[in-house]
Amino acid sequence: MENFEKNKKIKIHVKNNHWAAGSFPVDAEGEKVFTIKKSHFEKAFEKFPEIKEKVDIFIDWDEDNFNSSMSSSDILLTWNFPTSNLKKVSPNLKWIHCVSAGIEHLLPLDWMFEGLILTNNSGVHAKKVGEYGLMSVLMLHNHIPKIVTNQKNKKFISLFSNPIAGKTIVVVGTGTLGSSMIKLLAPLGPKIIGVNRKGGMVEGCSKVVAVDKIDSILPEADILYLAIPQTPETKNLINHKRLDLLKPSCGIVNIGRQSAMDYDALCEKLKKKEIAGAILDVFTPEPIGPNSNFWDTPNLIITPHVSADDGESYVRLTLDLFIKNLQLFISNKKLVNQIDKDFGY
Repeated sequence: MENFEKNKKIKIHVKNNHWAAGSFPVDAEGEKVFTIKKSHFEKAFEKFPEIKEKVDIFIDWDEDNFNSSMSSSDILLTWNFPTSNLKKVSPNLKWIHCVSAGIEHLLPLDWMFEGLILTNNSGVHAKKVGEYGLMSVLMLHNHIPKIVTNQKNKKFISLFSNPIAGKTIVVVGTGTLGSSMIKLLAPLGPKIIGVNRKGGMVEGCSKVVAVDKIDSILPEADILYLAIPQTPETKNLINHKRLDLLKPSCGIVNIGRQSAMDYDALCEKLKKKEIAGAILDVFTPEPIGPNSNFWDTPNLIITPHVSADDGESYVRLTLDLFIKNLQLFISNKKLVNQIDKDFGY
C-alpha cells in the first residue's frame, strides 16, 4: 500500500444498492437492513475522531455517480460494482471491501489489477449464524421438517427424538460460518466431523478430514451441515452420487450457497423419503419464484437467506470491521479478511 500525503484525505466511495430480484438485497426489507447511511458512519467514527478527519466519504446508490466519484476514490465499500476497465475508471483505487462474506458474484477475479486489495465481511455474521445453525441442527434432530409437513397435511403424528449427544454431525466448511455453529453445538455432546480443504483441526470437532476424503465420512452423518462459499472447487460438491451415500435418516442444512449441492436430486430424495428432512437458506436465484417445486417438497423448510444477517446490527458490525481495517490501511499494514485471488475466498 502507498503512503498518503500528509494533508490528503482518503476518499471512500460507498455504493448502496436498491433492492432487485436476483441481486442484493432481494427485497425492500433487505434494503433497509443493508443500506449504509452517513449517520452510520457518524456513529462508527465517534470512537475514532482522528480517523474521521482523514477521510472523505461519498455515499451513492447503484451506479448513479459511480464513474465520476470513483475517478478520485481510494477505497470502495460495496456489494457489487462494474468490474470492466476498473483501473481506467478508478486509477487511485487501492482497496475494495465487500459487505458480504460471499464474493462469488465477483468471480473470476481476473479484473483485479496489481496492488488492488479485496476484503470481505467474514466474521461479521458469526454470532447470528452460529445461533441459526444450532437451531437448524436441533430442528432436524427433533423432526421439525416432518412435523411442519404433517401440519400442512393436517396430520397429528407423534414423532419422538432423544437428546443429540452421540449423534454424528458432519460439517462441510469450518470457516467462520461453520465453526461458529460448532462452538455452540459441541457442548451438547454430538460427534462432530469437520471437512475442510486441508483437513486442519477445528475446535469442537472429534476429527477433521480433507475435502477429497469426504466420501469416507458421509455415510456416518446423522446431519450434514453445509457452510461453504461458491467457488469452482465447491460447485456441485454434494452431487447425486454423494447424496446416495447418506443414510435415509440423515437431515441436511445448507447455509453456504446452492451451488454446493444438487437441489433437484435432494428434492427427489425428500419426496422418496430417502432423506429425512432438509433446511435450506440459500438459493439461486433469489427470491424463489412462486412456481418453484421447492415450495411443495415434503419435509423441506425454506428460510429466505436470513441465517447470517443481523437485522438490527449488520451495518454497525460491518463498519466496525471496516474501520478496523481502515486503521490498518492508514498505517500501511496488512488488512484482515483479504481474499486470495487464486482461491476466490
